[in-house]
Amino acid sequence: MAGLMSLGLFLAAGLSLLAGFPVAFTLAGIALIFALIGVSTGMFDAAFLSAFPSRIFGIMSNETLIAVPVFVFMGVMLEKSKLADQLLQALAQMMRRIPGGLGIAVMLVGALMAASTGIVGATVVTMGLLSLPTMLRNNYDPSIATGSICAAGTLGQIIPPSIVLILLADVLSNAYQQAQLSMGIFSPETISVGELFAGALLPGLALVGCYMLYLVAVAFFKPSAMPPAEKDIDGNVSILTLLGLLAGPLLLIVAVLGSILMGLATPTEAAAVGATGAMLLALKQKQLSLETLRSVVYQSTKVSAMVFMILIGASLFSLVFRGYGGDEYVQSLLTNLPGGEVGALLVVMLVLFLLGFILDFIEITYVVIPIVGPILLAMGINPIWLGVMIAINLQTSFLTPPFGFSLFYLRGVTPPEVGTTAIYKGVVPFIAIQVLMLGMLWFWPDLATWLPGVVYSGP
Repeated sequence: MAGLMSLGLFLAAGLSLLAGFPVAFTLAGIALIFALIGVSTGMFDAAFLSAFPSRIFGIMSNETLIAVPVFVFMGVMLEKSKLADQLLQALAQMMRRIPGGLGIAVMLVGALMAASTGIVGATVVTMGLLSLPTMLRNNYDPSIATGSICAAGTLGQIIPPSIVLILLADVLSNAYQQAQLSMGIFSPETISVGELFAGALLPGLALVGCYMLYLVAVAFFKPSAMPPAEKDIDGNVSILTLLGLLAGPLLLIVAVLGSILMGLATPTEAAAVGATGAMLLALKQKQLSLETLRSVVYQSTKVSAMVFMILIGASLFSLVFRGYGGDEYVQSLLTNLPGGEVGALLVVMLVLFLLGFILDFIEITYVVIPIVGPILLAMGINPIWLGVMIAINLQTSFLTPPFGFSLFYLRGVTPPEVGTTAIYKGVVPFIAIQVLMLGMLWFWPDLATWLPGVVYSGP
């Protein structure tokens, strides 16, 4: 009966979220209702709820999570600096006579902004507003134009510094320790944000390269879909001007990532460097004002508050789920699947992919991963490799029609003449590339584990 209650808990939360109720309060509210039902029927021990205050304190005192609002501030400030607008204009001017040049410029700027901001929605909307009208005026195929923008935006999920990877590293570290304790290892190792950043770097760059190769192939074999850009793009840009525009964000990324990977700074300290650098870039672009700062602080606070409220709601949800023995039920289910480790991993990845249609990465990270993570890691799966696989899997989910989040972000800023079908058609090749990347990681795990092994002495 308790197993059915844990299943009912998940179904009730899912249906409530589909109905449009706020995520954080839905998770907490449904959990409390099921806890009350369980206490009144004798199926739930109320002592589990006594651990809730300590979990809230754990979230408040988690130094890793301090990096989240600072990285959000950095991303929003870079968005307000209008650097993407100037970069896109400069690259478009340099490559306007080349078939597919504008599309490649959009992919480069999108990848750079995704790496700088780490916020998928902001990148997709910004690139949609900046580049889509120009691409359409230059007779680009609407499917190619919208697909490349969506794909470039989702790179913020996998290219460090990514908020997804920060939250995922925190959850996987706890799951890894639980797995080791269950195996009788009483001095458990942990994984750091830097290790996951290092693990995601090569697959993320490989994805950018594959996306650009696809655009080059389309421009070569079907030049009518990506003709040279001649409308609204005039003038010449020198290499020095372009390098001057690129220098700022590239130095910022190198400073943030380099300090983390080299062990010179914690993620929180590196985030502070990034936030300061973003303000300096905005000042250089003459976009830093008291009003801009007020707007950035407000948006950063709003996003951060949402993130931490979801963490608190998810924490209560997982407590009640464990109180009903749901973790034992899931463990029994996964360990008894045919195929052992491979079968369990395939089922988990499929479930995460489907959940990515209805839940944001924060809910998935803090609701689902703590349940399945310790089970998978206890089977001997490398935590860094698992983290990168999950991140790319969710990235793929966010691109996949008809429910992908990136599609909704772009649909909101797309002109009426571009149909939803065109957007769906445009993302299909990029989904195929991401599935290919998942396959490459499956057969060559070193893509994710080699660099952390060189930089760190981690697992």
